Amino acid sequence: MIALFHAQLELPNKKISKFLYLRASLIFYVKKFTIALLSAIFVALIAGSVQSITADHESGKGIFKNESEVKLVTTQNTNYQVYLQAVLRNGDGQLINVTENTKTGAYIPHEISNYTFDTLMGKKEIVTIDGVKYEKAQYTFSPTLEQRWMGMYPIFEQIIIKYIMEGDALAQMNKQTKDYSLWKIHYCADFANIGHDGLQCIPVFQVLVPTITLEPSDVITYHWTILRELGV
Repeated sequence: MIALFHAQLELPNKKISKFLYLRASLIFYVKKFTIALLSAIFVALIAGSVQSITADHESGKGIFKNESEVKLVTTQNTNYQVYLQAVLRNGDGQLINVTENTKTGAYIPHEISNYTFDTLMGKKEIVTIDGVKYEKAQYTFSPTLEQRWMGMYPIFEQIIIKYIMEGDALAQMNKQTKDYSLWKIHYCADFANIGHDGLQCIPVFQVLVPTITLEPSDVITYHWTILRELGV
């Protein structure tokens, strides 16, 4: 049986949607990009969270603010602080620069952010800043060239994403430089049970950094530091 789903992925200048779900494989095409998602295993939210998002955007307290867009808020005056240090090296491993976000980060004000923080970001450290105690999580990720081009940065290791580039897209990816300034941590899961058209990769945390221009052979490593105030 073949079922048609809609999902939203974000590219630097556009959103792509509509892909085919074929049994255990997911295939969609964008400008001669073919992306196959094979042997997908999705980690469900904890039971209490599933119950809390049943109505989702219609309740005004869900993950989504409407049928297709997630609800994002800045971290200002919240219990979260999000920081990113981006370390850029050339293909020979030589350091080019180190960039950090200079603006307030953003996140989804929902249990899904707590779940990502608690479950997917490893061991936490308790730190005190200006008299306030925080849980501190650190997460390091170095995206592939294909992930950079598609603007998709999933935190789940269980999701196996295979990118197959064809024709002009392959040539462009391996020859052209590209500018980046918005970096995200994506949570990829099936949201059909809350009325949002199945598989989607949503940006649970994100930051803006000064624009970085990358050569295809460059290697960029993100060092995320996320603080969550204790007792809030």
